Amino acid sequence: MKPNKVIPITVLVFFSLTVAVQAANVTIFSEGTIQDSLLFGGPVRMLTRQVIQAPGEVGGWHYHPGVVFTTVKSGELTIEDGCGGQQTYGPGEGFEKSNHRVHRGKNLGSVEVVFYDTFITPVGSPHSVDTPTLCGPPASVDDCKNGGWSIFTFPRIFQSQGDCIACVLTGE
Repeated sequence: MKPNKVIPITVLVFFSLTVAVQAANVTIFSEGTIQDSLLFGGPVRMLTRQVIQAPGEVGGWHYHPGVVFTTVKSGELTIEDGCGGQQTYGPGEGFEKSNHRVHRGKNLGSVEVVFYDTFITPVGSPHSVDTPTLCGPPASVDDCKNGGWSIFTFPRIFQSQGDCIACVLTGE
């Protein structure tokens, strides 16, 4: 009987240590509410954090329900888009992600990357939503043209160019 109890306890301790190590790479600097945001036309939650990503580390696929502004302090951060393609940012460079676009961050370098995120999201929304590898959503009507509508799998699979364009125009 005792060996059976040791295995679950060992797994629990290992899992707890793993979570603690991963959590140590993210530091929340501040979090607050803007009561009347011009960006969203109402209250928003604002969160600023520091992330330290080890060499070779690849983050999970996700998207942001609001807007995130990112600046790189040191190292190089590569952002891979769910539809293909990637872009690398170095110290002093920044970028923004919005419109629920699926992506992930990677450190392809040999030194750790340190970057800062500032999230602005509607009150009650998470700052990030994990998702499987998906392509989308389309950012503009032009993304839907010339067969582009057929590559998107998020927020749904489109039946036609018109269906894709309707999604861009209505957000549904």
